[in-house]
Amino acid sequence: MAKVSPSSRPLQGVTQTEIVQRFERALTQADGVAGAHCVHELWMRGEMPMNIERALERLWAQAAGSIPEWLPMRYISWLPSVYDIALTFRASGKGRTNLYLVLLDYGDSPGEVYGIYVGMSKYSPMQRFDQHKAGIRAAGSVLKRGLEVLAGPTLHLQYIQRAEAERIEVQLAEALAANGLLVKGGH
Repeated sequence: MAKVSPSSRPLQGVTQTEIVQRFERALTQADGVAGAHCVHELWMRGEMPMNIERALERLWAQAAGSIPEWLPMRYISWLPSVYDIALTFRASGKGRTNLYLVLLDYGDSPGEVYGIYVGMSKYSPMQRFDQHKAGIRAAGSVLKRGLEVLAGPTLHLQYIQRAEAERIEVQLAEALAANGLLVKGGH
């Protein structure tokens, strides 16, 4: 399961009871990848927020070193819809450009606590996030409000042709905004 994309939902056909058992086994074995897939599947099924938050907390405590970068560190209510929307976009060819999403903190504003930044870069999403936070060609929204990269929804949009990345970046931002999310970037 180490190289399996979360968007493929490898546990989709597994019962809730079996997922919970697999999660407990992953904790015992400090297997961050297996645990991440369990948490992700429960999240996609609409598990209660407090259960997801508790599972994330337990997984980070037991297996932090092996948790894949695509698993968010906090509960985001709209994450399943971001996966659904992002999966509607496909690139036809390989290239050197990566699309990425960053979770933005709007906890100091009325309304939704989180927003999302849509970007593209020749750098990996994590490298580009670090650049934003260091003030290197930084978008103000990411510099000020960026919490973490939401890598999972755009894993299939890595190493694509620049022209396609430019098109998809704009369309993805528009689709996310049309779904009611607070969106920055995407230009």
